[in-house]
Amino acid sequence: MSRTGSKMVQRGAVAPEFALLDALSGNVLGLQDIMAGKTADGNKRSGLLIMFVCVHCPYVKHIEQELGRIGRDYLGADGQGPIAIAAIQSNDTLQYPEDGLEGMREQATRLGWVFPYLLDSTQEVARAYQAACTPDFFLFDANLRLAYRGQLDDSRPRRGDFGNNIPVTGRDLRAAMDALIAGRLPDPEQHSSIGCNIKWRDI
Repeated sequence: MSRTGSKMVQRGAVAPEFALLDALSGNVLGLQDIMAGKTADGNKRSGLLIMFVCVHCPYVKHIEQELGRIGRDYLGADGQGPIAIAAIQSNDTLQYPEDGLEGMREQATRLGWVFPYLLDSTQEVARAYQAACTPDFFLFDANLRLAYRGQLDDSRPRRGDFGNNIPVTGRDLRAAMDALIAGRLPDPEQHSSIGCNIKWRDI
């Protein structure tokens, strides 16, 4: 495990397109498929959250229940919430087979994740987004411009000399999503996410 921070891509960057297999539905989904639909009151969605996560990473395990709560709070079980959400798994599944489709399905089902969980088997999407770690969060506005790229909150799992006893609340990411829903840009003071490095394939 290598403790890695997110790259903090420049705000305003456009969300890269993709077409990836959803471990839950078995369908290939693209950016517009994820963003499609309207809120329960008929309005356009306020934003799109892309989360790079995986099954085995201790940093993801530390927050995975909160990711489920965020999905239910902002997307909703009916998919009519104000923020569209998708999780992407980009680790090399030859080195880490537990991060493959079966493990992804088990993780999402166990946690009640209501958002698609996509397999980036070529790792091209992770590279396009400049994802560096798990977890790595990219929140885009309604026009698919990057508005937030940073940590979920201040909580860290206990790993060797690292970690703390701060509870997982999703405070930073939730504040950014709430800002978009209110028609505002998130606070520009954003802190890097910290996690395991993405497990890149040998080229």
